[in-house]
Amino acid sequence: MAASLEAPILGAALTKETLAIQRDWILEKQRDLEIQDFFSSETLDGDWRSVGAEIRRLLDGYTGRLGIHGPFWGFKIDSQDPLIRSVVSKRLLQGLEACEMVGATQMVIHSPFTTWDYNNLDINPGSRHALTERVHLTLKDVVQRAENVGCELVIENIEDKDPTARVLLARSFNSAAVRVSIDTGHAHYAHVSTGAPPVDYYIDAAGDDLAHVHIQDTDGYSDRHWLPGDGSVRWAAVFRALGRLSSKPRLLIEVKDQTNIRRGAAHLEALGLAV
Repeated sequence: MAASLEAPILGAALTKETLAIQRDWILEKQRDLEIQDFFSSETLDGDWRSVGAEIRRLLDGYTGRLGIHGPFWGFKIDSQDPLIRSVVSKRLLQGLEACEMVGATQMVIHSPFTTWDYNNLDINPGSRHALTERVHLTLKDVVQRAENVGCELVIENIEDKDPTARVLLARSFNSAAVRVSIDTGHAHYAHVSTGAPPVDYYIDAAGDDLAHVHIQDTDGYSDRHWLPGDGSVRWAAVFRALGRLSSKPRLLIEVKDQTNIRRGAAHLEALGLAV
């Protein structure tokens, strides 16, 4: 099936190495792009500016929407320990510094909600409110910096079983700099393995707060990050839900096999869902 004229344009999440390989494909349609070199502590504590300079060189002529994946290894944004919260804030501020250098206008951060939370968070009165308060303490300076530099923070579902909790958390900041991300593979894992709703329910729950989507396929057993078409995500339902939005979220194929990313894009194009 040929893609319709209204089909959305796919982008990709890439490292600087795979950006060099996929550069022509990205630039031909000025596809949305997410750089994935700045989430590790090794990069942020090392010569990250030279990494940023190489990325800027590779992006000469690029005018599309650029973002990065922010730091996430080894922490959660709702820590009860104030010392840990200060470290998390520092890491995320480092991520925003990288955004400024490369000209990114979006940074992915990870949801604090776990499967355990879904079953236990509301058995102790005030626990959900306390979690939100801790996230605000962690992100206070980060959100302010994001607002100042014109960068959105998008909160990605990880273990989230409730599609609405993360949306309400984002709205609680009352800031245009805090919006919602959905990872299709994470949502499908939650659906198959933990009894969460299907992926399209996550999209409908986010509505026009949705600014970012990681497109990846999985079997629902684990976080595969397979190319679209290699797993069991119901792509027609996903793109029907996306078509109900007016927010035009960035659609980024985020897979382990970044060198063959065009094969995943071709699968969605053959279904008439995207180009």
